[in-house]
Amino acid sequence: MGNIIISIKRFFQNKNTVTIFAILIAVGIIYFAYNFRIKKSTEPVNVPYATQEIGPRTLITQEMVSTKAVPGGIVTKDVLTNPDNIIGKYVINTGVVPKDGLFFNSMVIDGDESLTSIADDIPDGQVTCSMEVDLDSTFGNSIYPGNYIDIYFKTNDETGRVWIGKFIESIRVLAVTDADGKNVFETNTAPERPAFLKFNVNEDVYSLFNTIQSMGIVLFPVQRNANYSKNPKETRIVGVEFQKYISGNTVDSTIINGGKK
Repeated sequence: MGNIIISIKRFFQNKNTVTIFAILIAVGIIYFAYNFRIKKSTEPVNVPYATQEIGPRTLITQEMVSTKAVPGGIVTKDVLTNPDNIIGKYVINTGVVPKDGLFFNSMVIDGDESLTSIADDIPDGQVTCSMEVDLDSTFGNSIYPGNYIDIYFKTNDETGRVWIGKFIESIRVLAVTDADGKNVFETNTAPERPAFLKFNVNEDVYSLFNTIQSMGIVLFPVQRNANYSKNPKETRIVGVEFQKYISGNTVDSTIINGGKK
């Protein structure tokens, strides 16, 4: 019996034996941890999803929400898993929940939070301006608040030739409203017909913007892809020659006021 105990002690005191056991234990831990993570990421989880596209500032009703099984690995901390935390709330002012999309905590707010004024988002030194649009120019109501778009112009030059070009690039849509100033997506039914796109711009751009529209020059939005909105460039006037043309066909306010501003 004593010899057996001594042999066991010698076996475990052997450095090679200890190393082999340590490796086997480490491999075992890695194997079980890996299988646990794989099982957790592939095991189905029931989560709410949108049965239709839900626009900004829209009340989320029971008919708009259903549940489906998705792999657990895509359910992050921001994903809402309880319909009670969704129904009766609103989509944020600048967001859209796509059809079949999941609901994220960052996309859903209480009603009081959704009823913010456009003026609340105006940075210092900027003003809000409007551009007339319709169902066709907004590509069938597919331009949403929060999208970044380009604005083009269309006019005739002195010779009567049609002049089309880019005026402003990468400008953020603040709101899409109907003729009464109501957000066209703030409805539980079909969106209203769009009449205006609203933007925040610097005061000099605001003056130029209104001058262009008063001259009867057509301004129209050009929709870009999702990546354009996710990685917006600096908002800037790119139609320099067009800007010179406008300046050359307007009267300085100092002349009208006898040289006084």
